[in-house]
Order: sequence, then structure tokens, then C-alpha cells
Amino acid sequence: MATKKTSMFTLTERLTISASATETFATIDLGSYVDVGDRQALQVHSVDYVFQGTLPVTTTVASMGGSGCIKVQLTDLNRGGLVFANDRALISSADLNYDIDGFLTRDVDLYPDNYGKGADDGRFVVNDQLYVTGLSSALASGQTLNVTVRVNASIVSLSAKDFMAIAIQSTAADN
Repeated sequence: MATKKTSMFTLTERLTISASATETFATIDLGSYVDVGDRQALQVHSVDYVFQGTLPVTTTVASMGGSGCIKVQLTDLNRGGLVFANDRALISSADLNYDIDGFLTRDVDLYPDNYGKGADDGRFVVNDQLYVTGLSSALASGQTLNVTVRVNASIVSLSAKDFMAIAIQSTAADN
């Protein structure tokens, strides 16, 4: 199905949430990785999320200031906000939940966020951008929350039929 053109590499993007209960957006430009003419796509192998406070040394709990939840999603289409798990554009998502009594948990709520490292393992992306959406239900005054998205990927060449099938599925998901 896919012929690898590169080894695995990592793309990163930091999303800074500065207001509670307000969706925040960022993009990862794939223009130099995806090429329609050469049927070149990005193969996503895994997605990781790193949660940090206002500064790298500030704890996430201190920035939240109380009980709450942080939600983050990575999609290959711009939906304009958080989406349900059955949305075809959804590549990965995560939640970080904090309870004032000291209970802190990080849940990856879409499986698999780790697609594997084999030649055919992964999520193929033919769009020219990835979209990151984040939301926090709690934020202390004067604080921000930073979420770094780390996408482990490689560049692959697809057969004409495979590229067309992925492009059609992506277009159909846009509706």
C-alpha cells in the first residue's frame, strides 16, 4: 500500500490556552510533506500530548487553580471546534482531569493514539494541515495552560488508487 520515503520524525506544536471554557486553536503545516502530484502523504504513527503550566516549571495543577478538565484533539480537517469520536477527521485526542482533592489523571480517550511502526501501520493524511483544538474548564487568574502535541510520522508514497481512496474519504468527511 505505502512505500516509505523517510524514516520516522517528529512534528510538534504548542497550544496555549489562556481562557477557561474557550476553545483554542493551532495548526501544523504539512505543505512541504504532502504532494498530490507525487501521491505523497504523511503517515501518522503516534501522537503524544505534554501538559504544562504557564511556564515549563509551573505545574498544570497550579495553572488550573482548581478542579477541571483539559481536552485536546488533533484532526486533519478544520471542524472549528471539538468533535465527537466518530468524526472521520479525528486523528487523536486526550483528556487531563484534575480533582481538587489531589486526584490527577491523564486519559488518552481515542484508541489507538499509537498506530504502530510497521510499513502499513498508521493513519495516512493527504491534507495540507493538521488542526489542534484545546479547551480547559478551569484556569487560575493570570495563568495559561500549554499543551504540546508531538506527532511521530513519516512521509510515504501511495499507489494512485490508495491516494485517491484516502482523498475521497477525507473529502467525504468534510461534509
